[in-house]
Amino acid sequence: MKMGKAQLVRKIALGLSSFFLISAFTTAGTAGAAAATSSTLVGEIKDVNSTPLSGVRIDVTGPNGFAAQLTSDAMGKWQVEVASTGIYEVTLDQASLPSGQALTDISKGTRKVNVLMLGNALTILFPIGPGAERTPILDQSVQLLADGLILGIIIALAALGLNLVFGTTGLTNFAHGELLTLGGLLTYFFSTIAGLPVLAAIPIAVALSAFIGGYLQDRLLWKPLRKRGTGLIAMLVVSIGLAIFVRYVFLFIFGGDTRQLPQFAGQEGLEIGLVSITPKSIISTSVGILLLAGATFWLLRSKMGKASRAVADNPALAAASGIEVEAVIRSVWILGALLAAFAGIMVTLNQGVSFLMGQDMLLLIFAAVTLGGLGTAYGALVGSLVIGVLIQLSTLIIPTELKYVGALFVLIIILLVRPQGILGRKERVG
Repeated sequence: MKMGKAQLVRKIALGLSSFFLISAFTTAGTAGAAAATSSTLVGEIKDVNSTPLSGVRIDVTGPNGFAAQLTSDAMGKWQVEVASTGIYEVTLDQASLPSGQALTDISKGTRKVNVLMLGNALTILFPIGPGAERTPILDQSVQLLADGLILGIIIALAALGLNLVFGTTGLTNFAHGELLTLGGLLTYFFSTIAGLPVLAAIPIAVALSAFIGGYLQDRLLWKPLRKRGTGLIAMLVVSIGLAIFVRYVFLFIFGGDTRQLPQFAGQEGLEIGLVSITPKSIISTSVGILLLAGATFWLLRSKMGKASRAVADNPALAAASGIEVEAVIRSVWILGALLAAFAGIMVTLNQGVSFLMGQDMLLLIFAAVTLGGLGTAYGALVGSLVIGVLIQLSTLIIPTELKYVGALFVLIIILLVRPQGILGRKERVG
């Protein structure tokens, strides 16, 4: 009789769960259909140094006589809602650009956008700079090379941490990009909301990111999974779920807008030879290089670093030799989170931070790690610099909004010739 009641209770619970689940999906579908009455055309007007340009006029025309005139706000952003499908023409008024700024490609002053369905947002970007007709190709190439090296250092900081974790534990962590976002959002919180100077907020953000994203993440999630003998494929799936969960926690807390650091917004560049670079880029890049050098020294010279290499080669043998494998793994997680957090801070200083920043950077990080060679520290550095330089230099021949395509194409070509990556070992493949 007791068993019968238990079965009845389970059936009732199952039925109620199914009912609410179906209702939720139905409600969500209905709400989505009801909300899909318009689409949004959005854009950001920025110069080559990612400085927002305000007061720039945008003209939008479209089906059924649609016409709108708007200007970019203080953050260089603009948006307009459209209620019909069809082709819209978005035109930037070059006369409204600030002095010294122009379209780098005159033919892209008017962009055509095909709105195929309502309910989504479409981004339109314009290539803004000193103007291709006034900038010699050599000067432009040198500037892009410098920008590529800075981007390469940002990617290298994140890629090195990811590679260390992979080499030590075998885990491909898809939540690694959220560590960049964590560093950027914490910096924004302590500097803008809490009112601390940026130079004080950054070390606090780095330390908290290392603790939360490194120590706590491994202690509360990955260590228990390792002890349970969870397979690497299952842990990879867990990392994907963790990335999605954390990403939307960021969205819930901070919203979907791109957050800027007002203390460094609109900083003028310094002319160093043929290169224009802002002081914040000089300082942050210098610190990034020091962190990379310190991480390399730790890996090659410190006792814990040598132990991490031993664990990466053979965890069982390392444990039999008296090495505390869990302590080594924990230190690698902390270091990886620290490096990723500062990479996110570098991006925040130059471009601002949003809840999608980590997701946007993750592809480049994986590309750099794969290109350099999985599990190799030097490979991550080399692959990151190659990816960063190729991304920026590719804008000489392809539109700016397609700049990631060229780097990924080169990645495919290199891996066809050398599947293990530039510095990878053949035995790591497969």
